[in-house]
Amino acid sequence: MHMTLETIEVETAPHPDAAVIWLHGLGADGRDFEPVVPELVRHGERAWRFIFPHAVIRPVTINGGMRMRAWYDILGFDRKAKEDEAGFRESDAAVRELIADQVTRGIPAKRIVLAGFSQGGAVSLYTALRYPERLGGVMALSTYLPLGGSLASERAPANEGTSIFMAHGLTDAVLPLAMGLESRDVLKALGFSIEWHQYPMAHSVCAAEIADIRAFLFRVLPDPLHQ
Repeated sequence: MHMTLETIEVETAPHPDAAVIWLHGLGADGRDFEPVVPELVRHGERAWRFIFPHAVIRPVTINGGMRMRAWYDILGFDRKAKEDEAGFRESDAAVRELIADQVTRGIPAKRIVLAGFSQGGAVSLYTALRYPERLGGVMALSTYLPLGGSLASERAPANEGTSIFMAHGLTDAVLPLAMGLESRDVLKALGFSIEWHQYPMAHSVCAAEIADIRAFLFRVLPDPLHQ
């Protein structure tokens, strides 16, 4: 099934030279993280485009088949539960289309950061590590590494050195800290470069995390005028 995602776009100055594609969590939508943009970059400080796509509405098994915005189905809470590989591939194709759209509009892949929270973070890891062109960076917030079994054979050499920002709440009851740590360790063992952060918070974001994300973005998307 082919899907083109609806998006919200925020530009911090005219003629953006970098883009951040940020995927929301289960049941939320693209508006969820729109308010953090002014905290990450002051108006006119950088010319960045933030893209907040809305996931499609689909039934979610763990929620009794209720229909909501989701990047893929969740079949069980247990880490050994079967994963919705078809759903990941579908969302992966849609996210790749978003990246291609930015490239068409003049922003090269190496100036694009793929970010996501919770379910969105799982998709951002899934896509970025398999994407054939070098990306600017990856942000995986309060999330986990999906379909890790196929990563070793499907990983793309282009993104083996890409910086990955991972953050997790110490009291996260939705995706326990252990899942984040385990994912970090799997990625490190595969040779990926992980910048790990943990915060005294639940399944959410906090001010200290926003400050660390800002520092990460300014590092991986340096001002092209001063490179």
